[in-house]
Amino acid sequence: MTMERRELVKAGALTAAGVLATGALVARARFHRETGDPQGEETARQLTVLDNIEPRFDEDVLLRMQRDLVKAMAKPVEQRRWVMVIDHRKCVGCHACTIGCVAENKLPPGVVYRPVITEERGEFPNVHLKFIPRPCMQCERPPCVPVCPVKATWRRPDGITIVDYDKCIGCRYCLTACPYGARTSDFGLHYWDGAAVGADGSAVQGRDHTQEDLPNHEYGKEWSRKGHQSPVGNARKCHFCLHRLEAGQLPMCVTTCIGRATYFGDAADPDALVTELIAKNNVYVLLPHKGTHPRVFYIA
Repeated sequence: MTMERRELVKAGALTAAGVLATGALVARARFHRETGDPQGEETARQLTVLDNIEPRFDEDVLLRMQRDLVKAMAKPVEQRRWVMVIDHRKCVGCHACTIGCVAENKLPPGVVYRPVITEERGEFPNVHLKFIPRPCMQCERPPCVPVCPVKATWRRPDGITIVDYDKCIGCRYCLTACPYGARTSDFGLHYWDGAAVGADGSAVQGRDHTQEDLPNHEYGKEWSRKGHQSPVGNARKCHFCLHRLEAGQLPMCVTTCIGRATYFGDAADPDALVTELIAKNNVYVLLPHKGTHPRVFYIA
């Protein structure tokens, strides 16, 4: 009887171990799909954007971050770990990052990659405002990925979650799955819709302008919304300005921040500025209980 009990316990332990291992493999398969993204030395970039500018101990923080960026881009993509750090103490709620992002990515009405949420704290008369810029969190376990029925969204080797507009069918499952509300849908609207029309039926202003149909360059491709082509009808999100990174430029929201409240870099580099910042004990992430492991950190 004793031997039978031992065998039973052993069998139970082996079964439990098998279930856990299978669960781990399933979870990995759900959140880390094989995408065929280029990797290896072919993805390394030798950028020369700062070759003529000597480093200085008192240089602008933007220059330091750009040096970190150039250093990171010289490595294969799978060795980079992009992160963003936002300092609440410096953010003044000016929305320059939001406007810069709209201009850079030619975003239409209703599509915002970088909103700034205003939170009121305290009780009258001791009231103050807290501003929370909220880009895509670029989660290590993005809940938006496994729900996509056509595998149009995935996490790149460098940690950035992207969308293939050619594959996206606009079902918006990913919008619902994101606990941060970081995704929006492009309904094909234009800012000049409903512009004033004169007595002769012609537009008084705006309606004949074609700026809004100019292509953007997200993901290194030209995307024209003219004629309701993609990305009209697609899910859209922040992608850390990947097209700018490839050219050695920081994300637009970082460069337009008037208070230097947003930092960006490679957390895999122990000497990078962002690595120093996220090591401090006053750093936190949004909704940690969701288990998504965001790569956007906040300084309280």
